[in-house]
Amino acid sequence: MTLQRKLSIALLGLLVVGSVGGFTHGRPSWQLTDTGTPTVRFRGLAPVSDRVAWAAGTAGTILRTTDGGRDWQSVGPADAAALQFRDIEAFDARSAVALTIGNGTDSRLYATADGGKSWTETFRNEDPNAFYDCVTFLDRRHGLALSDPVDGKFRILATSDGGRSWAVRSPEGMPAALDGEFAFAASGTCLVSAGGRAWFATGGGSAARVFSSADGGRSWSVTATPVPSGPSAGIYSLAFRDREHGLAVGGDYAVPAAAPDGAAYLRGRTWTVARTVPGEYRSGSAWIGDGPAALAVGPTGSDLSLDGGKTWTRFDTGSFDAVLCAGDGACWASGEQGRVATLRWH
Repeated sequence: MTLQRKLSIALLGLLVVGSVGGFTHGRPSWQLTDTGTPTVRFRGLAPVSDRVAWAAGTAGTILRTTDGGRDWQSVGPADAAALQFRDIEAFDARSAVALTIGNGTDSRLYATADGGKSWTETFRNEDPNAFYDCVTFLDRRHGLALSDPVDGKFRILATSDGGRSWAVRSPEGMPAALDGEFAFAASGTCLVSAGGRAWFATGGGSAARVFSSADGGRSWSVTATPVPSGPSAGIYSLAFRDREHGLAVGGDYAVPAAAPDGAAYLRGRTWTVARTVPGEYRSGSAWIGDGPAALAVGPTGSDLSLDGGKTWTRFDTGSFDAVLCAGDGACWASGEQGRVATLRWH
């Protein structure tokens, strides 16, 4: 048995006996930071390191910290106060791309290269039938944004210049959407990427599905999952370490305290329900480092898995919408009432 699996169950979480890629001995807990924004809900989150992170939310708010959350600067675009940011992707302390959501022109993309001192609106949706949910970058130059179905198919927006310009991909390579199928703009992780590949998750229809592309979003394959789907239910968040290690979490936003079969993991090409699920609605998920440890968060609590998503254990009951971990292993979470936190081990 490796050190990654030598553990014992503690009353309030998991006691790790050994070092697990990106974190140290102990039991996890969230350490809240003071963002000074108690009325803002941060569903967009982009940690760069243990010191640098961006958070994006309601009322056009974007915050940035460069000292691990001790101080936050409000750096959102001046013309976005009436918009809701739901996703943000950051390359470093200076460069980021942020997405606002809504029908028609409320769906926009902004880019900054000077730490938020100035922003350029790089895309404004003019199609009243489109609604953009999430954005991801395959590398520093190539990115994708996802809209709910238009004319029966999910729509993909693409950039090849780091988000400075965007173009709609041809729908020819996209499978047809199910009746009522859509994506959830809950945490900026309905569309994700790893190793040059992209995935997005759905709900709303007769099945919760995962779409996958290996060619920059030009063509997609789709796989059904055992996660329950319905008018407000399905997969809310994906996390991929590589093409063979994926997590899916969700449930029903309208019934947050009950989510049977609400978490699954990828085994080969098949999605399998976790043996022990969080049991409640979860809107965000993330891998910790390059090992089997992962996090899931939602409005009723946070959970930890040490076996690649096969089993989950609750360690916190606070409300969060989004969770992501940086390349150095630092993990951040964000949510309602201006809540942004960093993960600590005790």
